[in-house]
Amino acid sequence: MICYTANTNPMSKRPEIIPAILPKDFAEVREKIDLIKDFVKTVQIDVCDGQFTPQPSWPYRKHDDSFEKIIKEEDGLPGWEKLNFEIDLMANKPEEKIEQWVQAGATRIILHIEARGDVGAAIKALRDRVEVGLALNTDTPISEIGNPKLGITEGSVQFIQLMGIDHIGFQGQEFDAKVIEKIREIKKMCPGYPVSIDGGVSLETAPKLIAAGADRLVVGSAIFESDNYVDAVTNFKKLGH
Repeated sequence: MICYTANTNPMSKRPEIIPAILPKDFAEVREKIDLIKDFVKTVQIDVCDGQFTPQPSWPYRKHDDSFEKIIKEEDGLPGWEKLNFEIDLMANKPEEKIEQWVQAGATRIILHIEARGDVGAAIKALRDRVEVGLALNTDTPISEIGNPKLGITEGSVQFIQLMGIDHIGFQGQEFDAKVIEKIREIKKMCPGYPVSIDGGVSLETAPKLIAAGADRLVVGSAIFESDNYVDAVTNFKKLGH
């Protein structure tokens, strides 16, 4: 694996907490963002096409005009005035979908290395436009980042997202401990490179992830299925030192 310079500020020892929304419709996007928009800087929207993933999510679950309005700037993602939006694009042919999400106001776009289509072309097209993350499933070796078909050059990918669950596109799954060693592997080769963990992140697993070197924790059900979402976000923010 070749280390590439990340165009981001150095990661602090206290990880960034990013709530994750896996929406069935736009109403759920609005509802959940309204719950946490005053307590975080970045929200991840999980976007599933129903092909790369078993089930689709908004805006690919069923047709409505909400996404078209956002693309046309007739409307905006909820909370756009104060939030950054991280789009986890769990979709095949990402090169055909990325322009819509740039237009929608994405701050970061995460591409999945296992997706069918031209992931390398998507990475190239996004360069210097948004922050690009490359996601790896639990069984995908770190060495795949250096696959020539991706054509990654210095500065074209700003962070790595490691999936902490075996079946992506669902929340509330059991954490896969394999990810801990993968964090250490990346950090050993590229000490300053940001690593984000998505899936299975809880107050029980988070300390282990932070100890291994995780810089960002993407949290879904542990926030939105908690009895008090504000307390949940606060407790996650207290982790690290």
